[in-house]
Amino acid sequence: MEPVTVVTGGGRGIGAAVCERLARDGHDVVLGYRSDAASAEEVARRVRDVGRRCLPVEVDTADEAAVERLFDRAATLGPLTGLVNNAGVSGPVGPLAEADAQGMRRALDVNVLGYLLCARRAVREMADGGGGAIVNISSAAATLGSPGEYVHYAAAKAAVDAMTMGLSKEVADQGIRVNCVAPGVIWTGFHADPERPAKQAPGIPMGRAGQPAEVAAAVSWLLSPDASYTTGAVLRVAGGR
Repeated sequence: MEPVTVVTGGGRGIGAAVCERLARDGHDVVLGYRSDAASAEEVARRVRDVGRRCLPVEVDTADEAAVERLFDRAATLGPLTGLVNNAGVSGPVGPLAEADAQGMRRALDVNVLGYLLCARRAVREMADGGGGAIVNISSAAATLGSPGEYVHYAAAKAAVDAMTMGLSKEVADQGIRVNCVAPGVIWTGFHADPERPAKQAPGIPMGRAGQPAEVAAAVSWLLSPDASYTTGAVLRVAGGR
């Protein structure tokens, strides 16, 4: 059976790199994206260029009905074998005392509720199909706390780590593995300050920010048969931070 993997937030940054790496490793990809259809189509083209199928689907992962539609569309490619929970937003940047509640609520909805909704549907599909693997994208912020930048985002990612641990134990006997990759500072368009990765580099033991492809490699391994005895793990890809 050919792997069929849903990747949320797959149109840019880490998500795009994950889609491309999974395609090279033999996955057909369902690419969930929020708003940038052009970027999603470009990533889909690169997936198809290596001979894999790719289905871009617009989705707001914080919307239960939209998540259900995403997985309904995914079913047209075949039984679901993988999910990469990657869609995320930072919310307001700055000290917590200055953060607006609406921005924080949206960040929590996407970064926590969205992951739970996607994982819930994926577990249902995988249990019926004989198993599968989920990889949640967390962040080194979950343990570093991101003071002065986005404490609420760090809190949301800590919730992702806890979700990974709990769900991995809940579904292990159904043949479903649940793991987590926690990137550090990565060169993507996620940052409010485009030069943040360069500015952060002196504080990283390896002396540089990471590349999306380095995160994607970890994700691909966790989805692969090589990780068949790995579940409940949080794999840090953060240059030593």
